[in-house]
Amino acid sequence: MSKLERITVTMPAEMAAKLRAAVDDGSYATSSEIVREAVRAWVEKEERRELALSQFRAEIEKGLAGPFHDGETVMQELRDHVAKLVQEQTQDQAA
Repeated sequence: MSKLERITVTMPAEMAAKLRAAVDDGSYATSSEIVREAVRAWVEKEERRELALSQFRAEIEKGLAGPFHDGETVMQELRDHVAKLVQEQTQDQAA
């Protein structure tokens, strides 16, 4: 285990009461255990967030690299695709 460091945390009385209650009911051995668990969860969340942002940035870079399509071409392709879907749906309902 890595070296432990003592820090002081200030929190609202309601939060402190919840920590004490969790220790008193035996859910945790100490309030420090609760705080460590919360910090681990926060670190994991931040790591997932950073990974997602990194992936998002990579996708943006791919998009900026092209190829680029003009808006009218894209819109026409979308209209054609939707029309095809509507036609297929209509045929399925008729069958």
